[in-house]
Amino acid sequence: MKKIFLTAIAALMILFVSCEDTFEAYGSGRVESESETQTDTTEDTETDTTIIVPPPEDPDPPVTDPYDVTNFRCLKTLTGHSNMVNSVAYSPDGTKIISGSQDGTIKIWDANTGACLKTLEGHSDYVSSVAYSPDGTKIVSGSGDKTVKIWDANTEECLKTLDGHSYWVNSVAYSPDGTKIISGSRDNTIKIWDANTGQCLKTLEGHSCPVYSVSYSPDGTKIISGLWDKTVRIWNANTGQCLKTLEGHSGGVESVAYSPDGTKIISGGWVNTIKIWDANTGQCLKTLEGHSDGVYSVSYSYDGTKIISGSADNTIKIWDANTGQCLKTLEGHSGLVLSVAYSPDGTKIISGLYDKTVKIWGVE
Repeated sequence: MKKIFLTAIAALMILFVSCEDTFEAYGSGRVESESETQTDTTEDTETDTTIIVPPPEDPDPPVTDPYDVTNFRCLKTLTGHSNMVNSVAYSPDGTKIISGSQDGTIKIWDANTGACLKTLEGHSDYVSSVAYSPDGTKIVSGSGDKTVKIWDANTEECLKTLDGHSYWVNSVAYSPDGTKIISGSRDNTIKIWDANTGQCLKTLEGHSCPVYSVSYSPDGTKIISGLWDKTVRIWNANTGQCLKTLEGHSGGVESVAYSPDGTKIISGGWVNTIKIWDANTGQCLKTLEGHSDGVYSVSYSYDGTKIISGSADNTIKIWDANTGQCLKTLEGHSGLVLSVAYSPDGTKIISGLYDKTVKIWGVE
């Protein structure tokens, strides 16, 4: 009997434990409903509200400095002459370019578009040198026909022909006030002319060889000349007296120019070099070397900080006028560079070439 009772007690205990486990399972949530065990296939239709922030805009591209000669390149090539271009010059306002050629003509070009605006004809031989009057209303030209001509820059009319030289006229220039014209000739003289009447006022003699280049000082009181005898001479523009003879070149002097402030003179010669001189003492301050052939043309920038030179080595070099350092060499000419000039605002350079063209250089 006792045995049956113990068996019954054990069965009750087992039943109690089983019920307790079931109760705990429900209470703890361990029993999953049918709906909970089904996979949720409903797609998430909630709108994506993420805000996309664009990257910051690139800063403005750097503006190229139009005066930075290290970025100069050929912007335009002006064609139209049928023979080499011996001389080029800018108008005082920088809007026009003139060129004198071996073909006997002078061309006036639009400095911005490169279009040929006018062709001046009248010389019976090549045109060696051209220059604008300070007010831009007239053009003067020198020629192998031994004459100097004055032209109206607007109408193309030849206003005067100045006769007096007995050989080719190599170089011409206006005085700073526009009242006089000077001309250097292969007849070994310089002539000073009245720009209005065309009268020859004075003949500077004393050269023993052809005069290749002439220029006025900025104040108009002096004249300089570059000579075949390897010298540069400084003259009193009023009396015609030779004040100084500058020696140092080892070949003929093809081109001379004053600095804008009148304190220095530059000269370019056949033997590859450019010299900078003290205009008062005549002392050679620097010799610029770098060209591999003769230098045909030299010029200062209008602010006097740079010097440009055109050479028979087919290049233009731009130099620091103070240090003498070569800042840039402009290449791309297919022949000798016979003439160079800076624009009045200092942002362009022009060159006259043996290949019959004029090139405009600057920052694109």
